[in-house]
Order: sequence, then structure tokens, then C-alpha cells
Amino acid sequence: MALGLSIVEKLTRARGDLRMGVPVLLRNGDQAALVIAVEALTLDRLTALRSLGPLELALTARRAETLKTPAYDGDLLRISVPPEADLAWLRALADPADDLRFPMKGPLRCLRDGPADLHRAAILLAKSAPLLPAILAVPVAPTLAGTEALTQLFLPAILPELGRASPLHPVSAARLPMAAAGAGRVHVLRPEDGGPEHYAIEVGRPDRAAPVLARLHSACFTGDVLGSLKCDCGPQLHAALTQMGAEGAGVLLYLNQEGRGIGLANKLRAYSLQDQGFDTVEANHRLGFEDDERDFRLGAAILRSLGFSSIRLLTNNPAKIRIMEAMGITVAERVPLRVGQTNQNASYLATKAAKSGHLL
Repeated sequence: MALGLSIVEKLTRARGDLRMGVPVLLRNGDQAALVIAVEALTLDRLTALRSLGPLELALTARRAETLKTPAYDGDLLRISVPPEADLAWLRALADPADDLRFPMKGPLRCLRDGPADLHRAAILLAKSAPLLPAILAVPVAPTLAGTEALTQLFLPAILPELGRASPLHPVSAARLPMAAAGAGRVHVLRPEDGGPEHYAIEVGRPDRAAPVLARLHSACFTGDVLGSLKCDCGPQLHAALTQMGAEGAGVLLYLNQEGRGIGLANKLRAYSLQDQGFDTVEANHRLGFEDDERDFRLGAAILRSLGFSSIRLLTNNPAKIRIMEAMGITVAERVPLRVGQTNQNASYLATKAAKSGHLL
């Protein structure tokens, strides 16, 4: 019986390695590099990597904009790490927390020659961890001794996996009477790639033959649980359930894509940047992320698995409509969901309308 790991299993292991500060070996043809997340880097590991050769720092083009440095590779920036650079220098380039106090990071020697494929894949891997998209890399020989115990990934095998939505499988389901409706049912679905589980909440007994009132709700610990006044997520969640209860049926998908897909830790980093005066989109960009890193294809897959093909979508976000339609889910109607505006989140909502196209 073969006990080798599949590519999905190797990717899951690699994400865990990066979170723990363990290097991963990436290979592409005769090119190879040891990569590690700057966020989890330790002094001992930095010293060990430096002994193998010159170090390179990879950041996204969004972070490069903040650093006022050209991203010569288009979507990312490669920087030659000076021999005297320490952990503080690397973290200052990766994390914008102290950008306003220490705006001068250079001079930076940018790398323009040679392929950036390994760096690009490492950035995608860090985002999926989810960690800050900042990677320290050291080019090595593909057969470097001493790397046998490390997770090794080949680009031709991992790139298709990093770009696709992992298949979801039902784990469990149970009846759940809720405040919104006496009849309800909760389904738990688990992705193959070891990522977080997602939930589908049926309110009442939705008819699969008719367009169902549906909501794709992204997890928001601060809003849904703590009642944060910085966003409108909590009020949207409860208003959606209430409307479904009033109509007698509906389905709410609770997608574990916190902070528009960047994770709770990075979301709180973005909150700190907002306290410095940046809006929600600018904060994401300064961290190195896009405006929205969520994957709404998950929602379409869950709806199909539950037998729904047509929905009345409770949303203010046109992107959700476009993706549902592209994935074969008919959006028979957009149902506006305008609740939860406070003095504290007025500018946040205005930014979503002006920069992210939300219909508010």
C-alpha cells in the first residue's frame, strides 16, 4: 500500500510549516528555493538560511506601492537582502504597522533578472495560510543535502491546486430551531484541502424548485460575535435570518473567509491601520493584499450540493451576483440588505460603495 502524500496533502502540510516558521522547498525544473514566511521567521532560522546563500525578500505589488518601489515582476517585488539586515528590517518591510513612524526603508536593491515563479508561488501559499504575503527565499540546488525532511513542492503540481476552489464534502447536519424560525437545519461542509469548514443554515423548509432567499455571509468574529460598530456585518447576519424567518424559508451560507479572506489576524492589522487614518481598502493594500481576497465560488458549490439552482440573493455586492451566475446559479433577484449603519462605520460603508462597488 502506497503511503505517499497527495499534492493536496503536501500543500496542507506546507501551509502549516509556514505558520510554524519552517522552510518549504519549492522546485521548478532546475530552479529551487527554500522559502519561509517573514511573519514566523526567527533569528536562528534567519542565521541558518543566510548560511546557504544570498537571501531574497518577496512582497506583493500592493506592498511595493506603499514602499514606493517599482514591482519589476509586475505582481510582486523581489529585494536583495543586505548581509547586515536583521529581523527588524525584514519585518518592517513586511508589516506596515510602523510605516508612519519609520517611513524610510531604503535604499532597496530590487532584483529584475531571472524567473520569479518560485517567489510568486510562495506568496500565494502564504496568503492561503493565511499569513502576511511576505516571503524570505534563498535559491538552492534542487538536490541540496539536508532538505529531505522538509516539505517539497513542485510548481507544475501545486499551481493548479492553488488556483482552484477546493471541493467541499458534507460532514454532519442537524435540526436546529432558531429565533428566526422554529424549523431550521445546519449543515457543516469540509474542504478537501484542510481549510476551514463552512456552514449552510436552512431556515424553514426551502423549496428547491423555486428561487430561494439566500445570503452569502462571510464570517466576521468582531461583528457577528462581539457586536463591533466598525462594520455592518452583525446587523446584516441577523437581518438576513429575520427576513428569511418572516418569509418562512431561506438559506444562509456562513463562509469562513474572515476579513474579506485575509484572516482575523490580518484583519486586526488592517483595523490598526484604519486607526492611523487609512480606509479599509488602503489598509488591505498596505498589508500587501487586494481589496477582497474571498472566493465566492464556495457559495455556489454549497448551494448546488444542497439542491438549489436559483436564488433571490440578499446582497449589496454585485461581485457575488456575477460569480453566482458564472458558476451556474441563477440570481432571479437581488434583494438589498441595508442595515447597521453607525457613526463609527459611516466612512467604512462609503468606502465600500466608492471603491468596491457596493450598492448602498
